[in-house]
Amino acid sequence: MENEQTKKNMSLTSAERSKSMTKDECKILSLDLETSPIQAYSWGPKYESNLIEFIEHMRILSFSAKWLNGKHITKGWPDYKGYKKGVLDDKEITKELWNLLDEADIVLAQNGKSYDVKVMNARFAFHNMAPTSPYKTLDTKLEARKYLRLPSYSLNDLCDYFGLGRKKEHEGFSLWLKCISGDKSAWKRMLAYNRHDVVLLEKLYLRLRPWMNHPNLGMYTDKLVCPNCGSGKIQSRGYAISSVTKYKRFQCTNCGKWGRDTKNINTNRLIVPTQ
Repeated sequence: MENEQTKKNMSLTSAERSKSMTKDECKILSLDLETSPIQAYSWGPKYESNLIEFIEHMRILSFSAKWLNGKHITKGWPDYKGYKKGVLDDKEITKELWNLLDEADIVLAQNGKSYDVKVMNARFAFHNMAPTSPYKTLDTKLEARKYLRLPSYSLNDLCDYFGLGRKKEHEGFSLWLKCISGDKSAWKRMLAYNRHDVVLLEKLYLRLRPWMNHPNLGMYTDKLVCPNCGSGKIQSRGYAISSVTKYKRFQCTNCGKWGRDTKNINTNRLIVPTQ
């Protein structure tokens, strides 16, 4: 039964993806998860993960996801039919996440490559769901670390550095425990916290985008556009010169990204290469 449902999900989202591609659109999804803690027996010490036996594995408590220039969705366990207080069940929320990822061409996340994406894959596999259609992942933490020298690369500190805002404050770990126990007011605070993280994430992505090694958005359209932001506002500005040839160089006046043509303009000229 589960495999039939997964196939149904896959066929529906594949149709949606085909429809979106005819509109010259790359579907970019900003995403953040909140998860339940692992429960296990341990002899300690407190801050060492010397776990003897697992009681409960990590589950997805809530997610917030926003399409670039589009809809923003934030949901937790109480938003799904069949939810019961104190029951640890992330099956329905995992299905919805599967559908969103299957529709996306690029997924944005802070620390996403080492955490969010792997957590989702683990839960997809647990619920016997097939992999989603392939997508590219942009991790704002890794991109910032790659190009910028800063004292911290957390979402809060990066956004504070750029003047984009700060994460919502909350009471700490007890918020997660209250949500697991079914506290309605705690769930309201959790979803607001989760949603605000994605608002910050999208702002950070747009700020870092000219610096990124971004998936080429020109591959999703027949138009001549900036590879990073998809804008047609590009200007020719000199040449990019290598040791044996040169290319026309351009800059996007929308986001500031520099790039170059793919055509070698020295094809008929004899050049002695460097050693």
